Amino acid sequence: MRKVTSKDSTPIAFDKFGEGPTLILVAGATATRVAETSLATVLAPHFTVFAYDRRGRGDSGDTTPYAVEREVEDIEALIDEAGGSAFVFGHSSGAVLALEAARLLPGKITKLALYEPPFIIDDSRPPTPENYVSHLNELISSGQRGQAVKYFMIEAVGVPVEMVAQMHQSPMWSGLEKVAHTIVYDGTIMGDTMRGDPRPLKKWASVSVPTLVMDGGASHVFMHHGAQAITDILPNAQCRTLKGQDHGPADDVLAPALEAFFLS
Repeated sequence: MRKVTSKDSTPIAFDKFGEGPTLILVAGATATRVAETSLATVLAPHFTVFAYDRRGRGDSGDTTPYAVEREVEDIEALIDEAGGSAFVFGHSSGAVLALEAARLLPGKITKLALYEPPFIIDDSRPPTPENYVSHLNELISSGQRGQAVKYFMIEAVGVPVEMVAQMHQSPMWSGLEKVAHTIVYDGTIMGDTMRGDPRPLKKWASVSVPTLVMDGGASHVFMHHGAQAITDILPNAQCRTLKGQDHGPADDVLAPALEAFFLS
């Protein structure tokens, strides 16, 4: 493990794998850099891969108050550590953070890949509640971390209530509760893009770097609609569906798609 220091003095922990052009992996909600190790290892023969703990998770610090711009500065610190430019791959809400980094750091991200940014742009699934982030904040502030995780799983991820009850009994639950406060961060990153309206996606129309937008062939239809919508908005983007994959794509399917795009 190594660390870089972000602009607001927050330490950001990362692991570094392989050799070649730099590729930074931006994880989605609740995931730490440990969850990125498997993919990073598969990509290591072709890239210098940075897998990092987003602020508030794992071994990284967490300076208040939170702002999306601070997370972009964390990515910038990693890019600077790598020499000033990098490829970036973001998964789920991490894909939306990666998009925002590309918007705010022109010239530093040379190619961008996104897997299933969870945009809800139409009525293909229910939108998140209008008070989603504020309610999460209330739950965290009152110490109800487990309830915050349940609320996120049901309202944002769309996991059935009975399945969430089963998850609550699993060994993974304590880890989810530990990073529950960062679910608010991902909700803030998503903003109004999960409300059934495609218009908020237009803020990224200025992101002109070559971009690969991916979804899984076995994923919910709203993921396909969101992936196509952001592809249509970005001026230099292509869309690719990974056959048979869902929101957690297999490394041996995802990695070749990333290699083909970034190394072309």
